[in-house]
Amino acid sequence: MASQTYLNWIIEHTATQWWHDSAEASELDLGLARGAVGVTTNPVLAASALKQDREAWRDAIDRALARDLPPEQQAEALMKVAVTKAADKLMPQFPGSNGQAGFVCAQVNPIRAGDRDCMYPMAKRFHAWAPNIAVKLPATAAGLDVLEDCIAEGMTIAATVSFTVPQVVAVAERHRAGMRRARANGIEPGKCFAVLMIGRLDDYLREVAHDGQASVSESDICQAGLAVAKRAYSIYQARNYEAILLVAAIRGSYHLTELAGAALVMSIHPAYQELFVSKEFPREARIEHPVHAAVIERLQQMPDFVRAYEPDGLSPSEFVGFGLTQRTLSQFSEAGWKQLESFR
Repeated sequence: MASQTYLNWIIEHTATQWWHDSAEASELDLGLARGAVGVTTNPVLAASALKQDREAWRDAIDRALARDLPPEQQAEALMKVAVTKAADKLMPQFPGSNGQAGFVCAQVNPIRAGDRDCMYPMAKRFHAWAPNIAVKLPATAAGLDVLEDCIAEGMTIAATVSFTVPQVVAVAERHRAGMRRARANGIEPGKCFAVLMIGRLDDYLREVAHDGQASVSESDICQAGLAVAKRAYSIYQARNYEAILLVAAIRGSYHLTELAGAALVMSIHPAYQELFVSKEFPREARIEHPVHAAVIERLQQMPDFVRAYEPDGLSPSEFVGFGLTQRTLSQFSEAGWKQLESFR
C-alpha cells in the first residue's frame, strides 16, 4: 500500500517534502499519486516532455510553432506549453495550501545567465503564466540581482545551476533583501527555493579527483554533495533563513535517506521514485548525522570541493566561472534550450 512506502513515510513523519523531477504527463500523474507537492523542470526536461507528449499537446504545440517566432522566442513559447500543462495539474494544491505547495518551475534561457536585462523581463513573463510558477534563475551574480528584484515584486523564484554552500547562502541573503524591499512597499514578498544539485557536484568532483589523482575513494566522492547539503542546511537553520533548500540531481537512494528529516524539498526523478516505493530503507531521520570528519579532510585535497563546502569558498562574481556552473549551463543550453529553438 502507498502508506507503507518510504516516500509516504517521509511525507507523513518528517519535515521533508519532495517534488517530481519530470514534465512528462504520465510520469507526473504517477508522481502526484505518490505525494509530490511540486514539479522541477529545466530546458532539457521540457524538450523531452514536448517530444514524448507531442500527440496529446499537439494543438498547443502547433499554435506555438505557427507563430513563426525567432528561435529564442519559439523556445520560450514551447517552454510555456510544457510548464503550464504541469501547472494546471498542480493548481489544486496551490490554493489548498495557501500558496505553500503546488509550484512548477520554469527556467529562463541558460545562455543568458549573465544578462540581467534579458533575465528580468523573461522572469516577469514566466511569472504571468500561472499563479503557481516558480521562475528558475541561475545562481550567478546577475541572477542574484534579478532574484532580489523579483522577490521584491512578489514573484516566487527558484535559484538553480547551484552546487555550493556560498551560492545558497548568497541566495538566502538576497531573498531577505528582496523581502525587506517588498514589505517596505506593502507587497507580499515572493517565496524562494535555493537549489543544490548535489549529484552534479559528485559527478564533477569524481572527474576532478581522477584527473588530479587525488587520494579519495568512490565512497568519499559519493558523500561530497551530502557534506555540502548538510553544511548548507545547518547554516540555514542557524540563521533562520526564509528561503527553502531544494536538493536536486540525486544519484542514489543515499541522497534522500541521509537527508531525511530536514525541513527542505527533495527533487526526485521517476527512476528514483521507483526505488523509494518498491524497496525498504531505514525509516530514520538522518539529517543530523554528519559526514565523517576524515571524509571531509580527504575531500579537502581538492580545491573545487573547498570552494563548494566553505561558506566563503566562492564570491558571487566567481559563481558563473565555476567549472560546474559552465558545464551545466552548456548542457541546459545544448540539450535543452537549443532543442526548443529548433523544434519542429
